[in-house]
Amino acid sequence: MALRCWRWWRWSARPGARPPPSRSIPTPGFCQQFSTQETPQICVVGSGPAGFYTAQHLLKHHTQAHVDIYEKQFVPFGLVRFGVAPDHPEVKNVINTFTHTARSDRCSFWGNVVVGRDVSVPELQEAYHAVVLSYGAEDHQTLGIPGEELPGVVSARAFVGWYNGLPENQELAPDLSCDTAVILGQGNVALDVARILLTPPEHLEKTDITESALGVLRQSQVKTVWIVGRRGPLQVAFTIKELREMIQLPGTRPILDPSNFLGLQDRIKDVPRPRKRLTELLLRTATEKPGMEEAARQALASRAWGLRFFRSPQQVLPTPDGQRVAGIRLAVTRLEGVGESTRAVPTEDVEDIPCGLVLSSVGYKSRPIDPSVPFDPKLGVIPNTEGRVVNVPGLYCSGWVKRGPTGVITTTMTDSFLTSQLLLQDLKAGLLPSGPRPGYTAIQALLSSRGVRPVSFSDWEKLDAEEVSRGQGTGKPREKLVDPREMLQLLGP
Repeated sequence: MALRCWRWWRWSARPGARPPPSRSIPTPGFCQQFSTQETPQICVVGSGPAGFYTAQHLLKHHTQAHVDIYEKQFVPFGLVRFGVAPDHPEVKNVINTFTHTARSDRCSFWGNVVVGRDVSVPELQEAYHAVVLSYGAEDHQTLGIPGEELPGVVSARAFVGWYNGLPENQELAPDLSCDTAVILGQGNVALDVARILLTPPEHLEKTDITESALGVLRQSQVKTVWIVGRRGPLQVAFTIKELREMIQLPGTRPILDPSNFLGLQDRIKDVPRPRKRLTELLLRTATEKPGMEEAARQALASRAWGLRFFRSPQQVLPTPDGQRVAGIRLAVTRLEGVGESTRAVPTEDVEDIPCGLVLSSVGYKSRPIDPSVPFDPKLGVIPNTEGRVVNVPGLYCSGWVKRGPTGVITTTMTDSFLTSQLLLQDLKAGLLPSGPRPGYTAIQALLSSRGVRPVSFSDWEKLDAEEVSRGQGTGKPREKLVDPREMLQLLGP
């Protein structure tokens, strides 16, 4: 399409020249989409799903735009690499799409660049026509209860990062010598963590879980995992796929209290179908007697998991010497309100669960990236209007830092497409800076002067090949590199 536009300009600029064939004449308004500048320089901060989907949409719908993606990790793909469970390889297939985007001659990936430290957002704004912040939610919500700082209390986010090879979590060294673990939260991450804790290690050997994590799991003494939620079965945040996996997990049996499901059959008649199917599965698991084959399987199970409803964490209980976790005190709750506004209110009753490990899975949150960028600490998002950062022209956001840590990868895709669509509208309307911008050329000079060694996508492909090669010896898809120093050594100067 750009070629057609150029041909029309060339013909119109030549006095007396015959026009090209009618099929080459663009429709009115066609060339206007490139009127701001021929090569818009756009940068995206963050290379997870939000960042890559934003870049993909920009490249597809503007045939001249160049997009640079900056990432603080050495490697791309964000939570697809570091958040998706190793036994869910099919979810990681989206990496193929992202790789196609990164290999475009109008897209560049630059890892090992920490925006806000190595380069500031205002410096990016000087170098690019537009900047999109897509760096996700890289922190966890704290519990805010006494004893949270005790050894043995771990954020689920850090635990997931540990077994998935996130470099910053490799020193976690979780102590799995206890019999019982308690997970606070009832979302998909909580079920992922419970499943990894209880899955027989031989079932994980052919996944991309790190070898160091697998070694710790082989020695695990955890036999029971309680997954605790403040509200009831109708309010769980996990999906039916993850629940089925837990129910069918080899070597385990579910523990559900039938009293939590009294009267639920009548109450789910009018709820949306996905919620209804999920609740019906919970109801059957809790109240129906299993068939002979399933009963025999459960009788042989050496491990168990259970859902504890209507419980809110009050205090992490220490060992007598105060050095470790010995248990957790839960307030019994009751529900107030209806529908989406239903909330859990603590009663005066409490329950103590002895345990040696507490995993907090009550949510992710974003961090502020740069003093120049507005940030709402209460909501944990960048204030924005449909992706346009409030009061900062030319600055946009997409993904979790835009809307909060909710939804799945397809939700992020739709959200990112909307942000990039608005950016292109602003570009076409002349609302972004005009004239050429240096893009990565200017940023490269800054990074070089600051001693930062960016990692390109071709660098990543070398690391990727090394990981795959290391995994082949043990039948794994890859053995992840977790040490940034080793990665730099492999890449050379």
